[in-house]
Amino acid sequence: MVPFFLGRQQNILDYALSSLWRNRLKNLGIVVVFSLVIFMIASFRLVVSGLDRSTQELMTSVPDIIVQQMTAGRQVSIDAAVINELDNIFGIASIHPRVWGYYFDESNGANYTVIGDDRFTTDTEMAGLGIKYGAEIDRSYNSEPVVIGQSVTAQLMLGGRRNFSLFRPDLSLKAFQRVGEFSQNTAMVSDDLLVMHIEAARDLFGMRSFEVTDLLVSVVNPAEIDTIARKISENIDGSRVITKRQVAKTYRAAFGWRSGVGLACLFGAIAAFVILAWDKASGLSPDQRREVGILKAVGWQTGDVMTLRFWESVVVSLSAFVLGYGLAWLHILFFNGMLYRPVLLGWSVLRPPLT
Repeated sequence: MVPFFLGRQQNILDYALSSLWRNRLKNLGIVVVFSLVIFMIASFRLVVSGLDRSTQELMTSVPDIIVQQMTAGRQVSIDAAVINELDNIFGIASIHPRVWGYYFDESNGANYTVIGDDRFTTDTEMAGLGIKYGAEIDRSYNSEPVVIGQSVTAQLMLGGRRNFSLFRPDLSLKAFQRVGEFSQNTAMVSDDLLVMHIEAARDLFGMRSFEVTDLLVSVVNPAEIDTIARKISENIDGSRVITKRQVAKTYRAAFGWRSGVGLACLFGAIAAFVILAWDKASGLSPDQRREVGILKAVGWQTGDVMTLRFWESVVVSLSAFVLGYGLAWLHILFFNGMLYRPVLLGWSVLRPPLT
Protein backbone atom coordinates (compact mmCIF):
# COMPACT_ATOMS: atom_id res chain seq x y z
CA MET A 1 0.00 0.00 0.00
CA VAL A 2 2.74 2.44 0.98
CA PRO A 3 4.93 1.75 -2.12
CA PHE A 4 1.86 2.24 -4.32
CA PHE A 5 1.07 5.59 -2.66
CA LEU A 6 4.66 6.80 -2.97
CA GLY A 7 4.88 5.70 -6.58
CA ARG A 8 1.61 7.51 -7.34
CA GLN A 9 2.87 10.71 -5.71
CA GLN A 10 6.14 10.43 -7.63
CA ASN A 11 4.27 10.13 -10.93
CA ILE A 12 2.11 13.16 -10.11
CA LEU A 13 5.22 15.12 -9.09
CA ASP A 14 6.91 14.22 -12.38
CA TYR A 15 3.90 15.48 -14.30
CA ALA A 16 3.80 18.63 -12.13
CA LEU A 17 7.44 19.39 -12.98
CA SER A 18 6.79 18.87 -16.69
CA SER A 19 3.72 21.11 -16.47
CA LEU A 20 5.74 23.85 -14.78
CA TRP A 21 8.43 23.54 -17.44
CA ARG A 22 5.88 23.94 -20.25
CA ASN A 23 4.83 27.26 -18.70
CA ARG A 24 8.34 28.14 -17.57
CA LEU A 25 8.23 31.84 -18.42
CA LYS A 26 5.07 32.43 -16.41
CA ASN A 27 6.25 30.32 -13.49
CA LEU A 28 9.68 31.93 -13.57
CA GLY A 29 8.01 35.33 -13.23
CA ILE A 30 6.04 34.10 -10.22
CA VAL A 31 9.19 32.66 -8.61
CA VAL A 32 11.04 35.95 -9.17
CA VAL A 33 8.26 38.02 -7.59
CA PHE A 34 7.88 35.66 -4.63
CA SER A 35 11.66 35.50 -4.16
CA LEU A 36 11.93 39.29 -4.20
CA VAL A 37 9.32 39.69 -1.47
CA ILE A 38 10.87 36.90 0.63
CA PHE A 39 14.30 38.49 0.11
CA MET A 40 13.09 41.88 1.35
CA ILE A 41 11.30 40.50 4.41
CA ALA A 42 14.06 38.01 5.31
CA SER A 43 16.78 40.65 4.91
CA PHE A 44 14.87 43.01 7.17
CA ARG A 45 14.39 40.36 9.85
CA LEU A 46 18.06 39.31 9.68
CA VAL A 47 19.17 42.93 10.11
CA VAL A 48 16.83 43.43 13.08
CA SER A 49 18.04 40.15 14.60
CA GLY A 50 21.64 41.32 14.23
CA LEU A 51 20.79 44.59 15.97
CA ASP A 52 19.10 42.77 18.86
CA ARG A 53 22.11 40.49 19.31
CA SER A 54 24.53 43.42 19.19
CA THR A 55 22.45 45.32 21.74
CA GLN A 56 22.68 42.42 24.18
CA GLU A 57 26.45 42.24 23.70
CA LEU A 58 27.10 45.95 24.15
CA MET A 59 25.09 46.09 27.40
CA THR A 60 27.99 44.28 29.09
CA SER A 61 30.07 47.47 28.67
CA VAL A 62 27.48 49.84 30.19
CA PRO A 63 28.14 50.99 33.81
CA ASP A 64 25.53 50.46 36.52
CA ILE A 65 24.83 54.20 36.88
CA ILE A 66 25.78 57.26 34.81
CA VAL A 67 25.64 60.69 36.47
CA GLN A 68 25.39 63.82 34.31
CA GLN A 69 24.91 67.52 35.08
CA MET A 70 22.02 69.38 33.45
CA THR A 71 21.58 73.12 32.97
CA ALA A 72 18.58 74.63 31.15
CA GLY A 73 17.66 71.18 29.91
CA ARG A 74 21.05 70.51 28.32
CA GLN A 75 23.99 68.43 29.49
CA VAL A 76 27.01 70.42 30.66
CA SER A 77 30.38 69.55 32.15
CA ILE A 78 30.46 68.48 35.78
CA ASP A 79 33.14 69.28 38.37
CA ALA A 80 35.16 66.17 39.25
CA ALA A 81 35.11 67.29 42.89
CA VAL A 82 31.49 66.10 43.02
CA ILE A 83 32.91 62.60 43.54
CA ASN A 84 33.70 63.57 47.14
CA GLU A 85 30.00 64.26 47.77
CA LEU A 86 29.11 60.70 46.75
CA ASP A 87 31.70 58.88 48.84
CA ASN A 88 29.35 58.70 51.82
CA ILE A 89 26.67 56.76 49.93
CA PHE A 90 26.74 53.16 51.12
CA GLY A 91 26.74 50.50 48.39
CA ILE A 92 28.88 52.28 45.79
CA ALA A 93 31.86 50.17 44.73
CA SER A 94 33.67 52.78 42.63
CA ILE A 95 33.23 56.12 40.87
CA HIS A 96 35.22 57.04 37.79
CA PRO A 97 35.14 60.37 35.91
CA ARG A 98 34.82 60.28 32.15
CA VAL A 99 35.29 62.78 29.36
CA TRP A 100 33.54 62.03 26.11
CA GLY A 101 32.30 63.85 23.06
CA TYR A 102 32.16 63.84 19.28
CA TYR A 103 35.00 64.75 16.97
CA PHE A 104 34.04 65.79 13.43
CA ASP A 105 36.56 64.79 10.78
CA GLU A 106 36.17 67.30 7.96
CA SER A 107 38.29 65.25 5.57
CA ASN A 108 35.67 62.49 5.27
CA GLY A 109 32.56 63.89 6.99
CA ALA A 110 32.65 61.29 9.78
CA ASN A 111 31.89 61.81 13.46
CA TYR A 112 34.10 59.89 15.88
CA THR A 113 33.11 59.21 19.47
CA VAL A 114 36.00 60.10 21.79
CA ILE A 115 36.09 58.70 25.33
CA GLY A 116 38.65 59.62 27.97
CA ASP A 117 38.83 57.33 31.01
CA ASP A 118 41.09 57.75 34.03
CA ARG A 119 41.58 53.95 34.13
CA PHE A 120 42.97 53.79 30.60
CA THR A 121 46.41 52.26 30.12
CA THR A 122 48.04 50.52 27.18
CA ASP A 123 46.72 47.16 28.39
CA THR A 124 43.30 48.10 29.78
CA GLU A 125 40.60 45.47 29.21
CA MET A 126 37.34 47.38 28.92
CA ALA A 127 34.38 45.22 29.89
CA GLY A 128 32.66 43.63 26.92
CA LEU A 129 34.58 45.52 24.21
CA GLY A 130 37.20 42.91 23.32
CA ILE A 131 40.27 45.09 22.69
CA LYS A 132 42.96 43.59 20.47
CA TYR A 133 46.28 45.14 21.49
CA GLY A 134 49.19 45.48 19.11
CA ALA A 135 52.80 46.40 19.76
CA GLU A 136 53.93 48.44 22.77
CA ILE A 137 53.79 52.21 22.45
CA ASP A 138 56.83 53.76 20.82
CA ARG A 139 58.12 56.31 23.35
CA SER A 140 60.28 58.02 20.72
CA TYR A 141 57.15 59.83 19.49
CA ASN A 142 55.50 62.52 21.58
CA SER A 143 52.04 61.02 21.17
CA GLU A 144 49.17 59.74 23.31
CA PRO A 145 48.17 56.04 23.25
CA VAL A 146 44.68 55.36 21.92
CA VAL A 147 42.50 52.35 21.12
CA ILE A 148 40.25 52.84 18.08
CA GLY A 149 37.39 51.11 16.27
CA GLN A 150 37.89 49.33 12.98
CA SER A 151 35.88 51.87 10.97
CA VAL A 152 38.03 54.68 12.38
CA THR A 153 41.13 52.81 11.18
CA ALA A 154 39.58 52.57 7.72
CA GLN A 155 38.45 56.22 7.62
CA LEU A 156 41.87 57.49 8.70
CA MET A 157 43.48 55.12 6.14
CA LEU A 158 46.06 54.07 8.69
CA GLY A 159 46.84 50.69 7.17
CA GLY A 160 50.00 49.54 8.93
CA ARG A 161 50.72 52.99 10.38
CA ARG A 162 50.17 53.61 14.07
CA ASN A 163 50.58 57.40 14.35
CA PHE A 164 48.00 60.03 13.39
CA SER A 165 46.95 63.52 14.49
CA LEU A 166 43.67 65.27 15.25
CA PHE A 167 42.93 69.00 15.50
CA ARG A 168 42.26 70.73 18.81
CA PRO A 169 39.64 73.55 18.91
CA ASP A 170 42.44 76.11 18.33
CA LEU A 171 43.46 74.13 15.19
CA SER A 172 46.74 72.94 16.71
CA LEU A 173 47.53 69.27 16.17
CA LYS A 174 47.51 66.60 18.86
CA ALA A 175 49.42 63.40 18.07
CA PHE A 176 48.11 59.92 18.87
CA GLN A 177 49.54 56.44 18.56
CA ARG A 178 47.27 53.43 17.98
CA VAL A 179 48.02 50.73 20.54
CA GLY A 180 44.96 48.55 19.99
CA GLU A 181 41.75 48.00 18.07
CA PHE A 182 38.27 46.99 19.15
CA SER A 183 36.87 43.59 18.26
CA GLN A 184 34.43 43.16 15.39
CA ASN A 185 32.02 41.46 17.82
CA THR A 186 31.26 44.78 19.55
CA ALA A 187 31.21 46.92 16.41
CA MET A 188 27.72 48.25 17.25
CA VAL A 189 29.18 50.34 20.09
CA SER A 190 32.89 50.52 19.29
CA ASP A 191 33.19 50.93 15.51
CA ASP A 192 33.41 54.76 15.64
CA LEU A 193 35.17 54.86 19.02
CA LEU A 194 38.50 56.32 20.17
CA VAL A 195 39.40 55.53 23.79
CA MET A 196 42.28 57.32 25.51
CA HIS A 197 43.33 58.62 28.92
CA ILE A 198 41.08 61.29 30.40
CA GLU A 199 43.81 63.96 30.30
CA ALA A 200 44.38 63.34 26.58
CA ALA A 201 40.65 63.73 25.91
CA ARG A 202 40.54 66.98 27.91
CA ASP A 203 43.45 68.31 25.88
CA LEU A 204 41.83 67.30 22.57
CA PHE A 205 38.54 69.02 23.44
CA GLY A 206 40.14 72.03 25.17
CA MET A 207 38.48 71.33 28.53
CA ARG A 208 39.76 72.54 31.91
CA SER A 209 41.58 70.14 34.22
CA PHE A 210 38.68 69.73 36.68
CA GLU A 211 35.92 69.27 34.08
CA VAL A 212 34.43 65.89 33.20
CA THR A 213 31.46 64.94 31.04
CA ASP A 214 29.90 62.42 33.43
CA LEU A 215 30.59 59.99 36.26
CA LEU A 216 30.50 56.19 35.98
CA VAL A 217 29.26 54.51 39.14
CA SER A 218 29.64 50.80 39.93
CA VAL A 219 27.34 49.30 42.54
CA VAL A 220 28.14 46.37 44.84
CA ASN A 221 24.62 44.90 44.81
CA PRO A 222 22.74 45.17 41.48
CA ALA A 223 19.43 44.98 43.35
CA GLU A 224 20.20 48.37 44.95
CA ILE A 225 20.93 50.27 41.72
CA ASP A 226 17.63 52.19 41.74
CA THR A 227 18.00 53.09 45.44
CA ILE A 228 21.55 54.36 45.01
CA ALA A 229 20.55 56.26 41.86
CA ARG A 230 17.86 58.08 43.86
CA LYS A 231 20.36 58.98 46.60
CA ILE A 232 22.81 60.35 44.02
CA SER A 233 20.05 62.47 42.50
CA GLU A 234 19.24 63.88 45.95
CA ASN A 235 22.90 64.72 46.65
CA ILE A 236 23.65 66.55 43.37
CA ASP A 237 21.29 69.35 42.36
CA GLY A 238 20.39 69.46 38.68
CA SER A 239 21.80 66.02 38.00
CA ARG A 240 20.49 63.41 35.59
CA VAL A 241 21.04 59.87 36.84
CA ILE A 242 20.75 57.07 34.27
CA THR A 243 20.70 53.41 35.25
CA LYS A 244 21.79 50.43 33.17
CA ARG A 245 18.19 49.28 32.87
CA GLN A 246 17.16 52.65 31.43
CA VAL A 247 19.96 52.49 28.86
CA ALA A 248 18.81 49.04 27.74
CA LYS A 249 15.22 50.29 27.52
CA THR A 250 16.33 53.24 25.37
CA TYR A 251 18.19 50.96 22.96
CA ARG A 252 15.15 48.68 22.64
CA ALA A 253 12.85 51.65 22.03
CA ALA A 254 15.16 53.18 19.42
CA PHE A 255 15.65 49.97 17.46
CA GLY A 256 11.98 49.03 17.88
CA TRP A 257 10.88 52.36 16.41
CA ARG A 258 13.27 52.03 13.48
CA SER A 259 12.13 48.45 12.92
CA GLY A 260 8.52 49.66 12.78
CA VAL A 261 9.41 52.30 10.21
CA GLY A 262 11.19 49.71 8.08
CA LEU A 263 8.27 47.30 8.31
CA ALA A 264 5.87 50.05 7.24
CA CYS A 265 8.05 50.67 4.18
CA LEU A 266 7.66 46.98 3.29
CA PHE A 267 3.87 47.03 3.60
CA GLY A 268 3.35 47.75 -0.11
CA ALA A 269 5.53 44.81 -1.13
CA ILE A 270 3.72 42.51 1.31
CA ALA A 271 0.32 43.65 0.00
CA ALA A 272 1.40 42.98 -3.60
CA PHE A 273 2.63 39.54 -2.55
CA VAL A 274 -0.71 38.69 -0.91
CA ILE A 275 -2.68 39.84 -3.97
CA LEU A 276 -0.52 37.80 -6.34
CA ALA A 277 -0.70 34.72 -4.11
CA TRP A 278 -4.48 35.03 -3.84
CA ASP A 279 -4.83 35.36 -7.61
CA LYS A 280 -2.60 32.33 -8.12
CA ALA A 281 -4.52 30.20 -5.64
CA SER A 282 -8.12 31.18 -6.44
CA GLY A 283 -8.33 31.27 -10.22
CA LEU A 284 -7.57 29.11 -13.27
CA SER A 285 -6.53 30.42 -16.66
CA PRO A 286 -8.24 29.09 -19.84
CA ASP A 287 -5.19 26.89 -20.54
CA GLN A 288 -5.36 25.44 -17.04
CA ARG A 289 -9.08 24.73 -17.39
CA ARG A 290 -8.44 22.95 -20.69
CA GLU A 291 -5.66 20.91 -19.08
CA VAL A 292 -7.96 19.89 -16.22
CA GLY A 293 -10.61 18.80 -18.72
CA ILE A 294 -8.11 16.67 -20.65
CA LEU A 295 -6.83 15.06 -17.45
CA LYS A 296 -10.34 14.14 -16.34
CA ALA A 297 -11.11 12.79 -19.80
CA VAL A 298 -8.17 10.38 -19.58
CA GLY A 299 -9.21 9.11 -16.15
CA TRP A 300 -7.79 11.52 -13.56
CA GLN A 301 -9.91 12.03 -10.44
CA THR A 302 -10.59 15.42 -8.82
CA GLY A 303 -8.29 14.44 -5.94
CA ASP A 304 -5.49 13.71 -8.41
CA VAL A 305 -5.88 17.15 -10.00
CA MET A 306 -5.80 18.81 -6.57
CA THR A 307 -2.68 16.82 -5.68
CA LEU A 308 -1.10 18.01 -8.94
CA ARG A 309 -1.82 21.64 -8.08
CA PHE A 310 -0.47 21.04 -4.57
CA TRP A 311 2.86 19.77 -5.88
CA GLU A 312 3.10 22.65 -8.36
CA SER A 313 2.56 25.12 -5.52
CA VAL A 314 5.12 23.32 -3.33
CA VAL A 315 7.77 23.44 -6.06
CA VAL A 316 7.15 27.13 -6.83
CA SER A 317 6.95 28.19 -3.16
CA LEU A 318 9.97 26.16 -2.05
CA SER A 319 12.07 27.42 -4.96
CA ALA A 320 11.10 31.02 -4.20
CA PHE A 321 11.83 30.58 -0.48
CA VAL A 322 15.26 29.01 -1.00
CA LEU A 323 16.21 31.64 -3.58
CA GLY A 324 14.87 34.60 -1.57
CA TYR A 325 16.31 33.50 1.77
CA GLY A 326 19.64 32.64 0.19
CA LEU A 327 19.83 36.10 -1.38
CA ALA A 328 18.95 37.64 2.00
CA TRP A 329 21.92 35.87 3.62
CA LEU A 330 24.21 37.00 0.80
CA HIS A 331 22.88 40.54 1.27
CA ILE A 332 23.87 40.45 4.95
CA LEU A 333 27.17 38.57 4.65
CA PHE A 334 28.67 40.23 1.58
CA PHE A 335 26.84 43.58 1.29
CA ASN A 336 26.40 44.19 5.03
CA GLY A 337 22.66 44.84 4.83
CA MET A 338 23.15 47.96 2.70
CA LEU A 339 19.44 48.29 1.79
CA TYR A 340 18.25 48.67 5.39
CA ARG A 341 21.24 50.14 7.19
CA PRO A 342 20.21 53.80 6.58
CA VAL A 343 16.78 53.10 8.11
CA LEU A 344 17.88 50.99 11.07
CA LEU A 345 21.32 52.42 11.89
CA GLY A 346 20.82 56.11 11.18
CA TRP A 347 22.60 58.27 8.64
CA SER A 348 26.15 58.42 9.96
CA VAL A 349 29.13 57.97 7.67
CA LEU A 350 30.40 55.25 10.00
CA ARG A 351 28.01 52.33 10.34
CA PRO A 352 28.97 49.08 12.06
CA PRO A 353 28.79 45.80 10.16
CA LEU A 354 25.94 43.43 10.95
CA THR A 355 27.88 40.18 10.74
